[in-house]
Amino acid sequence: MNEIISEIENMTASFLKDARSQLDKGNKAAGLRARRASLNLEPLLKRFRKASLEASNSK
Repeated sequence: MNEIISEIENMTASFLKDARSQLDKGNKAAGLRARRASLNLEPLLKRFRKASLEASNSK
């Protein structure tokens, strides 16, 4: 589960950087990268949810 959390942290940092760049500077390419990162975050968050449920059920 630590691996999943690390991936989520990295992807979120990348998303926030690009989203801020689009918002503050009007960088259209950064907006595209942010939208792509948001799509890539969804499966990671689903994997985390599944792993979290398994961890709490095993205790």
